[in-house]
Amino acid sequence: MVRCMESPDQKLYFAPDYMEGAHPRVLQALVETNMVSVPGYGSDRFCEDARGRILGACACPNGEVHFVGGGTQANQVVIDALLEPWQGVVAAATGHVNVHEAGAIEATGHKVLALPSSEGKLAASDVRECWDAWHEDGNWEHMVEPGAVYLSQPTEYGTLYSLAELEGISAVCRQTGMKLFVDGARLAYDLACTGNDVSLPDLARLADAFYIGGTKCGALCGEAVVFPRAGTAPRFFTRIKRHGALFAKGRLLGVQFGALFTDGLYFELGRVAVESAERIRTALHDKGYRIYIESPTNQTFFVVGDARMEELAEHVVFAFDRKLDDAHTVIRLCTSWATRPEDVDALLGLL
Repeated sequence: MVRCMESPDQKLYFAPDYMEGAHPRVLQALVETNMVSVPGYGSDRFCEDARGRILGACACPNGEVHFVGGGTQANQVVIDALLEPWQGVVAAATGHVNVHEAGAIEATGHKVLALPSSEGKLAASDVRECWDAWHEDGNWEHMVEPGAVYLSQPTEYGTLYSLAELEGISAVCRQTGMKLFVDGARLAYDLACTGNDVSLPDLARLADAFYIGGTKCGALCGEAVVFPRAGTAPRFFTRIKRHGALFAKGRLLGVQFGALFTDGLYFELGRVAVESAERIRTALHDKGYRIYIESPTNQTFFVVGDARMEELAEHVVFAFDRKLDDAHTVIRLCTSWATRPEDVDALLGLL
């Protein structure tokens, strides 16, 4: 379980990427529209504008976009909507829905079918083997059927699925009838990576559903759930309501995503975080630290001696990942759209 090292406000914050409020342009959009009266529940013109911008960026004009308040809500509502009552969702054992959502998926009556992963990523061959094992079992009617595949881009370790890897998993899903759902809580930081070869239109082509993260990517709160093909999850609006995830003031989410998808802001915010993380990783390599997992995104995992970790904790807020051995710990530094160059400079001085 990742937990933050607590500290007073004067410390440097490199813990989770939702420590700040919202980008000034998002706040300005909220201020400018604050006194405009519009209908509720996402039926307003701000939400419609944001939907159009998002579907345009994803090159799926006939799709659907729905707004929810947070990532766990998005994961729970979408997975429940994609599955029949007797089905479960395949996920990496390290996946967010399996580790850090307090059984939210199981609370809907669906089992998470956890598979081994490599640096947080599922392999298409393992997904196929999971489905085949169920399909070929003589007792299949007594078992949980794999009905969907969940993955995140980036993964919990900040690693990325390549286009070829996503195409492989998507092909298995198409062959077996499973649905593919992509968690994009940190999607801005994936799209900004120079080594990334997966675009929003690629996600729309390969996935049955995905969401574009706002909470960790410049918004006060909110995620945009995208169904590239309308009707994939019938009555999804009602499902959101049943899960207690429907905002009466849906405008608050529409205004924010409208701002994020105006003049490329969403992509620019991802670039700021990734460039900051690259500076940190370069310094860690130069100073002889051991990188635990090579991530190209905004998350950096590295190994420190426990005594050194305590020294850093006096000046830096970071996240604990795991104990490596009796004397060493893996910690995570996380940059965001709000990371300032002077904060990175100060961190590098400490390192």
